[in-house]
Amino acid sequence: MKPHPDTAELVYDWNTAGTGYPHRERPVEFDDETLRDGLQSPSVKDPEIETKIRLLHLMEQLGIHTLDIGLPGAGPRARADILALCQEISRERMKITPNCAVRTVISDITPLVEMSQKAGMAIEACTFIGSSPIRQFAEDWTLDHMLELTEKAVSYAVAHGLPVMFVTEDTCRATPDTIRRLFRTAIEAGAKRVCICDTVGHITPRGVRNLVPYVRQLIRETGEDVKIDWHGHNDRGLGVINTITAMTSGVDRVHATALGIGERVGNCSMDQLLINLKLMGYIDNDLTALAEYVRVASEATEVPIPLNYPVFGHDAFRTATGVHAAAIIKAKKKGDDWLADRVYSGVPAGMVGMRQKIEIGFMSGLSNVVFWLHEHGIEPTDRLVEEIFRAAKERNRVLSDDELLEICKFAAAEAEEPLHLDTLESWKEEVEGV
Repeated sequence: MKPHPDTAELVYDWNTAGTGYPHRERPVEFDDETLRDGLQSPSVKDPEIETKIRLLHLMEQLGIHTLDIGLPGAGPRARADILALCQEISRERMKITPNCAVRTVISDITPLVEMSQKAGMAIEACTFIGSSPIRQFAEDWTLDHMLELTEKAVSYAVAHGLPVMFVTEDTCRATPDTIRRLFRTAIEAGAKRVCICDTVGHITPRGVRNLVPYVRQLIRETGEDVKIDWHGHNDRGLGVINTITAMTSGVDRVHATALGIGERVGNCSMDQLLINLKLMGYIDNDLTALAEYVRVASEATEVPIPLNYPVFGHDAFRTATGVHAAAIIKAKKKGDDWLADRVYSGVPAGMVGMRQKIEIGFMSGLSNVVFWLHEHGIEPTDRLVEEIFRAAKERNRVLSDDELLEICKFAAAEAEEPLHLDTLESWKEEVEGV
């Protein structure tokens, strides 16, 4: 096999033209919200604990750093699941660490303190309070009241040995002064993280680039070593790009959920985020378990994966278009799987343990038919190729493998010839001649 040229010779990357992607001083961290914010979707099913534990192991395998394991104040079932997940982390000596969302009230934090003591490990308290003027108006809150709640809640959690991330809901519609005063109060009370929240999916990438540096500067002014989180929703379809923008703007940890499930239309999608950050060179995580992570989450929550969902939708790596298929086939003829996986795909299927699939439909060319026959170990005679090609052009959709095999069997019977089915290994040897 003739070696293919370097990537830079085959793909001119406008994404990195000029200065390239922004440099990060510290590796990005990930917080998985599937089992908390993800379950706030009105359409999901709360998975059984066995499935939650399976997802926990997949998160660990994917290199996710922390996960939100639920709301302790939600009831006995939620607390039982929180304890079971903590025990699994401890028993398996996992690197991933747990956190829980709690309101800035003592009655929410006390159950978390108890859960932490039972589990024998620190559980990060994600203490949250609304911060935007519209929320203050709806709740009849004053800023002084909010500051008082913040100081009491954060101090109480810290005094009871819990690491604290202070979360301002709706940060992206809050005034600069409110953000400054709330974050400074939380930091003075002992919070080691603050979280910027786009709770209603309001902000755009430009807004992210305005807001994150503002928060970074106010933290620098405190002189404390406090990390910044980003939690974004997808109401305007900007969940992933806003999260990437927050990451390149300097936040330390980003939140996301499997398939982007969550409140209303959901959150940033963890699977899409990981794919993009790996392609951008910010992470080098092994993502071969990502397909199972998505599948388990989908089945457990009963959230279907759309056909055209990026990377893991049924159609992500399928093509029946003649021109597209021909390019992939020509790449395979060169004996170059690397090339075949990229010539018509911005995401290489092999990166997530999948492969490109060429099918036959009304927009296909003869090369699709010949390739499919070789792939299934069937001799591509002129007559058989013509028969399948004609059938494809008569349909208004892609032909299934079963339908194509039936055509092959019928054609063989008409010709009174046996249908020669070779092994996959034989096909791999013959594919050079496609």
